[in-house]
Amino acid sequence: MQRHEYTGPVALRAMQSLAGRLFPDTGYRHIGDLAWAWCLALGRDGENPTAVWTDGDGEAPAAGSPTAHRPLAWAWLELPGSLQFQVDPAYRELADEVLAWAAGRTAGGALSVEVAETEPHLCAALERHGLTRTDGGPFMVGLGRSLADLPDAPRLPDGYRIRAQQTRAEVAGRAAAHRAAFGSTRVTTERHARMREIWPYRAEFDLVVVSPAGEVAAYCQGWYDAALGTGVFEPVGTHPEHRRRGLARAVCLAVLQAFAEAGGRRAVVQCRGDAEYPVPKRLYESLGFTPYTRTHTYA
Repeated sequence: MQRHEYTGPVALRAMQSLAGRLFPDTGYRHIGDLAWAWCLALGRDGENPTAVWTDGDGEAPAAGSPTAHRPLAWAWLELPGSLQFQVDPAYRELADEVLAWAAGRTAGGALSVEVAETEPHLCAALERHGLTRTDGGPFMVGLGRSLADLPDAPRLPDGYRIRAQQTRAEVAGRAAAHRAAFGSTRVTTERHARMREIWPYRAEFDLVVVSPAGEVAAYCQGWYDAALGTGVFEPVGTHPEHRRRGLARAVCLAVLQAFAEAGGRRAVVQCRGDAEYPVPKRLYESLGFTPYTRTHTYA
């Protein structure tokens, strides 16, 4: 067994390998969730130290490539103290080593860790290390649905169209729509363009709604795990100037249909489950998604 350390989420494919192997029975991270997190971390390697534990000895997992050795655990810190990690339950003792590594990288500072109810071995390790569950704050809920018997596609307002991004201008428009939808500056045109180059990105699952004026009005980015036949939405958004027209629902249904046409059997999405941010959950529930797990925060 060997630990490999990095200044950023370099060994993404190794981390995705473990996530895909355990999903959804243990944990809640789809390979697409990690790809999206990688996009948000671009250019911030010094703030995102990571480590991967593999069976056997040998070369460290390389950037962009699957590892020759099976990943057993990984950890991803967002300094100063936010940790996400995953451990194969067959090697649950590694959870203690992961937490010791994180404590060392944060100089013993406070940690905040979000884990799912489907990861009881991680909850136990966190409690052994003195962290306690904090209730009453924001949490994430994992929602899922079958890709059989999808709802009919709604009619779009006149002049609006759903399609994949076709030009550099639409790639830029997609990034701009995200910034407007979430009030964030992190998704630049360059970041979105680079994300389109990583595995398992496929353009047919990254759809936009184009307005009559040619602007990107809404979008749904889908990521598809062909081995599991499962797709995930991450992210979904509508430009504030085009809200309340049913665009998010329409583009999400289009991505669900694309998953089904690719041979998919199930779709999932993670969103806030608490009452302080209810709108996304209502949208997904209106599309037939139901809860299968939720997260808890330990600190």
